[in-house]
Amino acid sequence: MIKINLIKCLKTFSILSFFFSSILCSNVEESGQDSALYGIQLPPGFKIKIYARNVQGARSMALSPGGVLFVGTRDYGKVYAVIDTSHNNKADEVITIASGLNMPNGVAFFNGNLYVAEANRIIRFDNIIDHLHNPPQPVVIYDRFPNSPLHEWKYIRFGPDGKLYVSIGAPCNVCIPADTGYATIMRMNPDGSDPEVFAKGIRNSMGFDWEPGTNILWFTDNGRDLLGDNIPPDELNSAPVKGMNFGFPYVYGDNIPDPEFGSSVDVNKFTKPAIDLGPHVAALGMRFYTGKMFPAGYKGQIFIAEHGSWNRSVKIGYRISLVKLNSRNIPVSYLPFAQGWLKGNTVTGRPVDIQIMPDGAMLVSDDFAGMIYRISFPD
Repeated sequence: MIKINLIKCLKTFSILSFFFSSILCSNVEESGQDSALYGIQLPPGFKIKIYARNVQGARSMALSPGGVLFVGTRDYGKVYAVIDTSHNNKADEVITIASGLNMPNGVAFFNGNLYVAEANRIIRFDNIIDHLHNPPQPVVIYDRFPNSPLHEWKYIRFGPDGKLYVSIGAPCNVCIPADTGYATIMRMNPDGSDPEVFAKGIRNSMGFDWEPGTNILWFTDNGRDLLGDNIPPDELNSAPVKGMNFGFPYVYGDNIPDPEFGSSVDVNKFTKPAIDLGPHVAALGMRFYTGKMFPAGYKGQIFIAEHGSWNRSVKIGYRISLVKLNSRNIPVSYLPFAQGWLKGNTVTGRPVDIQIMPDGAMLVSDDFAGMIYRISFPD
């Protein structure tokens, strides 16, 4: 796989971003006075509107086969069900499924059941569709996560193999974790049995998806802080087999050694990113585009929700980016797709996760504005 040098990538990104932004257009549908959508720029022909309001702290999303959207939160302790009963591409009801949970960021739907990842455990709400207004008591399927003081929120999804994948962040900005379960993506059976580490050396992944056709796992990863504005990059990685090591805390991006832990380590033994992303953009949710609504050139390409930098002197991120792949599924470019939630130093929204709907539209969660957006090529 071709690896893209950080400096070259950033230069290319700047040049292409300037060109691309010149053809972006503000195309906001039914936004009214909502500041979260004011000035959002998309490629020509695309539209964005509010799919659901009052989804306080909206983070990860999971969709049932019948179209019920489940949404987790991090700091609000709630899990929601968002329903479009009138089938007009706009939610009619937001139901609080659970409250008082411990950072229930991760949600997944499998065989009629809703799985929720808290900081310390994974729980399951059985037959949830029939009990949206009166949810059953959850079943605990796994409660053996290491006790982390940092990056304790989890992201979960079921893979093509029927196993539940879960990210476990590093317990620090940068360190060699004492517990080998930290800084990994692990997987387990739907009942919580047979847990195993699938990939390691991953500081904090909050989004992954499987490549159509090959079922290769791809994931975002957030780089460490306090090395300055421009290093290290966030990353987009791919893990075709179990057991790969992606370098944390020894190396970042295209062989950038950590000043504390990387000086005496052979950095070439770690897997490099498929492509470097912007430094500190906080790349979270990602999806391959598998729908039919968008133009053909978007088929099989990768969309990434960038939550935005929190301590960079000049803010960056706060957008949806697009990673273009060639015919061999090798990344060849990294460009903004939807931007405008950052206006100077003013933030009006922070994208978190992406969900491709059955009709091909894209939903985007925003924990800053407490909304879900719908991006379409107009329907």
